[in-house]
Amino acid sequence: MSKMDNKIINSIKVLALDMIDKAKSGHPGIVLGAAPIMYALYKDHLNIIPSKPNWFNRDRFVLSAGHGSALLYSTLYHAGYEIDSEEIKNFRQLNSITPGHPEYKVTPGVDTSTGPLGQGVANAVGMALAERYLRSIANMEKSKTKLIDYYTYCLCGDGDLMEGIAYEALSFASTQNLNKLILLYDHNNVSLDSSTDITFDEDIEARFEALDFNIIRVKNGNNYVDISDAILDAKKSKRPSIIIVDTIIGHDSVNEGTSASHGKPLSDTDLANIKSKYGLANMAFHVEKEVLDYFQNAIIDRVNKKYKEWLEEYNHILEEQNEGLHNIINLLERNAMIIDFDNTKFKISDDYHEELRLSNHKVMNFIAPKSPFFLGGSADLSSSCKTNLEKSSTMSEKNPVGKNIYFGVREHAMGGILNGMALSNLKVFGSTFLTFSDYLKPALRMSALMNLPVIYIFTHDSFLIGEDGPTHEPVEQLTMLRTVPNLITFRPADINEIMGSWEFILKNHCPTTLVISKEKRSKYKYTNAKFVKYGAYMIRKEKYHLDGIIIATGSEVELALEVAQNLFLAGRDLRVVSMPSMELFLKQNPKYEEQLLPRDVPVFVIEAGASLIWNRFATKPEYIFGLDHFGASGKKDDVSKYLKFTKNDILERMAKYLEENDNLI
Repeated sequence: MSKMDNKIINSIKVLALDMIDKAKSGHPGIVLGAAPIMYALYKDHLNIIPSKPNWFNRDRFVLSAGHGSALLYSTLYHAGYEIDSEEIKNFRQLNSITPGHPEYKVTPGVDTSTGPLGQGVANAVGMALAERYLRSIANMEKSKTKLIDYYTYCLCGDGDLMEGIAYEALSFASTQNLNKLILLYDHNNVSLDSSTDITFDEDIEARFEALDFNIIRVKNGNNYVDISDAILDAKKSKRPSIIIVDTIIGHDSVNEGTSASHGKPLSDTDLANIKSKYGLANMAFHVEKEVLDYFQNAIIDRVNKKYKEWLEEYNHILEEQNEGLHNIINLLERNAMIIDFDNTKFKISDDYHEELRLSNHKVMNFIAPKSPFFLGGSADLSSSCKTNLEKSSTMSEKNPVGKNIYFGVREHAMGGILNGMALSNLKVFGSTFLTFSDYLKPALRMSALMNLPVIYIFTHDSFLIGEDGPTHEPVEQLTMLRTVPNLITFRPADINEIMGSWEFILKNHCPTTLVISKEKRSKYKYTNAKFVKYGAYMIRKEKYHLDGIIIATGSEVELALEVAQNLFLAGRDLRVVSMPSMELFLKQNPKYEEQLLPRDVPVFVIEAGASLIWNRFATKPEYIFGLDHFGASGKKDDVSKYLKFTKNDILERMAKYLEENDNLI
């Protein structure tokens, strides 16, 4: 290792430490332990153009150990990304482009948001899967094209590998044999609370041997050359790789090798001593020009030839009449994926009556052939969720262009992998039962935080699944989904509303959940696909006098219509409003809400789920016919009677409330 290499590594460390010191917040331990890993990767291996951070054929890098953000920003600054010194000084400050944990679309050179440990590992798996899929499609259009050809690297720590999502995702990566995935493991035997000997003492090499990973060990984490050689070896592997780098957390600080160096800024004396040891001036945020020039020129000299060769082929492709490759370029450069979804072309007979999950299956299979970039799978429930794409094959190492992805019983990893694929601009979906949305909530939250257009399809959406019992009967999940910022949740009542939900999903760039019942339903007379985008609309208009309004969603829309009809025969005239998406309704002009839900009229809600969120619309809490306790196992009709959620139960109570309202008036 040359003196200049050593000087740059130390410069990267010290700049990151200055950032943490000024912010009085951050994680110096990973900075001092893992800087040689970052230097080896960026100087010798990552195919990147810092002036073109979104070049779509760049190598991807995921800092799954997102608490090491100062190390990443310092490396990006040294490498020549457009991060000026003021932004470096504003680390962890409001509205800076150097936030506490890396954020997608905030900092140039950051390929995904990370922080919740393990999520980045799953994202990296998704990125590697997307690269193989897109590369394979491109090669079907033009043999041996290099239009898509990149590696995905991920830096993780002990905490990442303790999280279950990392094991789930890496098990999937092994099954798929994603050989262009390279995991760099900052192995320092320390976590926030203590050394890992009391929490994490398994044989990592044995674990990854069982996963059939290519395993490389670097025993001296301070030797950048050994790390670089290991990465070179990993790139030659026919299996996904893990490079275990033995490092010392907080190396050269007074607390080196201990948890005390993990998340607490260094003392002024400690920081000054480190700078002195490295032969650097004791000046905050001072980086020598020769350091920047050497590092940046090393990257340019290594990558420029490759980029020029790629650019030459890219320009030739633009001149060719190759629609398939042009579509890939439009997808990756402009996120342009157009699926012409015209619900009028989807014919529905008037006697249509089937399970809604089957209706959704038909709509999905109507969409799927229209684009190679629409794909997804299930957490071992495609046969129950009915999300398999019939005219498509199964994705595997031997069939990398299969559009049906079998994630196995790995809900959490499925969500994180889908995020990685969506970061590659693919339109992806994943499915499981609604109650198991809890298993993937952290990944779903990251979809929403990054505003990624991941489609989550959740079936078996209420206690009406009966025999499976309370473990499988969702109660609070709809409320959870509706409170996630950026996320749009749909709970359609029939085939018309399913089509309207998909029309919105395909035309908008945001994360969505599609909550689908397994109950059989007909096509209702007044539901309308075109009105779903408003979130709520009238499906039964009062005939003479508006005595009240019933809001319902999903399967309960039919129940609401039946209750309204029975009340009408008893002299009560009620409007019925279907609300397939509460979030979209709340985005409408307030005048629309006033027209649909006049304030001087009693409003009732029927939904087989937690009631609290409906207080926003219902006139009184007791006007909400929901479920605020767990369900039961039995025949669905018996369970409905047991839970007092039948038509007669609701009819009796609603008639009573309407009479009480009359007396008040």
